[in-house]
Amino acid sequence: MARPAADQYVSKLRKPDDFDDFWDDVMDRASGIPLNPEVVHDPLRSSDDVDVYTVHYDSIDSVRISGWYSVPRGRSGPLPGILHVPGYIMEPPILKSWSKKGYAAFSAAPRGKLRSNGQFNPGYPGLLTHRIVDRNTYGYRGFYVDACRAVDFLEGRDEVDPARIGVTGHSQGGGLAITTTALRPQVRAATSGAPYLCDFMGSIELTDSGPYHEIRDYLRMHPDQRRAVEETLAYFDGVNFAHRITCPIIVSVGLQDSTCPPETGYAMFRNISSTDKRIYGYDGHGHDANQHEHAAVIDEFFRKHLAP
Repeated sequence: MARPAADQYVSKLRKPDDFDDFWDDVMDRASGIPLNPEVVHDPLRSSDDVDVYTVHYDSIDSVRISGWYSVPRGRSGPLPGILHVPGYIMEPPILKSWSKKGYAAFSAAPRGKLRSNGQFNPGYPGLLTHRIVDRNTYGYRGFYVDACRAVDFLEGRDEVDPARIGVTGHSQGGGLAITTTALRPQVRAATSGAPYLCDFMGSIELTDSGPYHEIRDYLRMHPDQRRAVEETLAYFDGVNFAHRITCPIIVSVGLQDSTCPPETGYAMFRNISSTDKRIYGYDGHGHDANQHEHAAVIDEFFRKHLAP
């Protein structure tokens, strides 16, 4: 039997009654941790038009997080800020192209990524199932907080206008764009490409590709833990975070994506509370979600809402 159209998919996921209380408590705990940012100019990676800095800051569980920060040289504030959150296996890039467009751009490296893996390093594969049977120890708990505190870093910069901060990412970055925007209401605009971390349990039925196969493999080895896994993942699912998003947002999916099934992107999108939202479904495209052409859509979206 053929699968129904992606935009007709209905997720079976249920939001825990204490979902918002759980995350409000996590974020309250995180807010009590001083950021202690360290910003060091990197002359090797800087250029005539962009200054690049290495950044470190503190996050939950006493983990020190790194990132790349770039600003247009010769431009005084206030600048709009862009946070880029990374894919599952990718390492955070230096965002000089964004700074050349007039943005103060931060590329976050949440725990486990290069330069942020000294205290936490479950590996890839590994992160998706790290301590997956307990919401209080699951690896993505800290990972989500790390991304949120990158917004705090941008807010604290003198050259950044805190009223003009956006978040963008693709794949895992697309999922993190959803969770970060949901947990940081000061984000004014967001884009999410091929969002991962949406309808985890539905995804393992829709695709046998990685990284979701990590959950399938885990359950094959630990079938008795299925209920605990489902209960944990419900607290980390983008479908359940989406209702907290009220700012302008665009989402893109590849209709032939076998990594992050487009059905789950549509399920998440329907739950977004913002009245200024749009989803782009690209036929003939897989996990790339037509990034080559969609990049211009993202540029125009941020120009409209952040006005560099």
